[in-house]
Amino acid sequence: MMALHSQREAARMVFGKVFDFVKDGVQEMLIQRPDDKKNLIIYKHPEPTIPMYAQLTVDADEAAVFFRDGSIVGTMRTAGVGQRHQLDSQNIPFLGQLIDKVTGGNIFITDLYFVTMKPMYNQRFGGELGYMEDPMLGEMVTPRIFGTFSFQIVDPARFIVNYVGMGVSPTNEAVMKWVQDTFRSAVKTVVGQVCVTEGKSMLQLMPLQNQLKAAMEQSAPDLEQIGIRILQVGDFNINLSDDDLETLKQAQAEIGAAKRQARIAQIGISQAQAEAQQKQFELDQQYQQDVRYTGMAGGDFGKMAAGKAMIGAGEGMAKGGGEGGGGSMMAGAGLGAGFGMAQAFGQAFQPGQPGQHGGSMPGAPNMPGPGQGGGQAQPPASAGGLVTCPACSANVPGGKFCAECGNTLAPKPKFCPSCGSQNGPGGKFCSNCGTGLPD
Repeated sequence: MMALHSQREAARMVFGKVFDFVKDGVQEMLIQRPDDKKNLIIYKHPEPTIPMYAQLTVDADEAAVFFRDGSIVGTMRTAGVGQRHQLDSQNIPFLGQLIDKVTGGNIFITDLYFVTMKPMYNQRFGGELGYMEDPMLGEMVTPRIFGTFSFQIVDPARFIVNYVGMGVSPTNEAVMKWVQDTFRSAVKTVVGQVCVTEGKSMLQLMPLQNQLKAAMEQSAPDLEQIGIRILQVGDFNINLSDDDLETLKQAQAEIGAAKRQARIAQIGISQAQAEAQQKQFELDQQYQQDVRYTGMAGGDFGKMAAGKAMIGAGEGMAKGGGEGGGGSMMAGAGLGAGFGMAQAFGQAFQPGQPGQHGGSMPGAPNMPGPGQGGGQAQPPASAGGLVTCPACSANVPGGKFCAECGNTLAPKPKFCPSCGSQNGPGGKFCSNCGTGLPD
């Protein structure tokens, strides 16, 4: 009996070892994520060696990524449902890069990762965005943002390369913190871009929520680089500390004051320009008037100046005078004298008219006096009351015609070669347009 019992015990031990061997072999042939690891965003298969022809199960919401020596070799995804793949280099060509030739080609050497591909909704994020310059006010501040966002891993290989390369633990907490920090960095870039595009200060960020949301969802470059797509940005609050708010408000007030000063200065410049233009216009008018008067005075600037002086004196007398009746009489006398002098000045600059007798006014040689007509100009008189004939140069008694040749003794008027106006015989410039007259 004892011998029979011993034989049975030995057989049981052998059977147990065989069962364990078979069991271990089956486990080695089945490669999949354990049920208690389904919640992990990243799961790494613990064994670096996988037997040829092992069965790999990839669930509907994940991808399997194969690495060797730190480089990606291949990725296996499902078509919306869980799939089982036989690991054979004949069926899956990229597995040929994983074969361990030392073992005769029956083993794959690889780092195998399972990555969750399902969307992750309403993930909280928040904190400081870091030191930023307000694009409108030029002050450095630190905005803060708090809210929720939803994302999905769309490039599992890129996601693993970026995350594992940081050498941190693949726990969900560590992975989510990394994603949130990366998203917050992308938000910082977006905030600066939107402020510049909209021409707004960070004091005006909250009214720009729609623009900020759209930019975060569509153009978060830092997240694309790690294989993530932002699905939606939920409600968020972006704000500044009290100190930063005060800094920006003070800068805004200073810029506003500077703009007001600039506007006032511009108004002053515009007024000065208008006054300068008016003064230049008056100078141009005065110059044109002087040119006309000089022409009327036969080109003699001295005569023109004397005539203007007489007009000025007359105006002064008209404006002068004392108080009471005497003052009124003086003002009336001055006004009359001024008008008389102005009339005399005007007559002096007009060419002679038939039937009028020329005269001279005190202080104005060769100018008709008040009340006298500007008659025809006479030729220069010689000693003894004789005049020189402009035609034959003979010295003859004064009259209308020369006693020697019968020609008129009055010099001929000059006509302007430019406008055709008649001018006095002694004039050098046209009294109408200022053009020089022929001798």
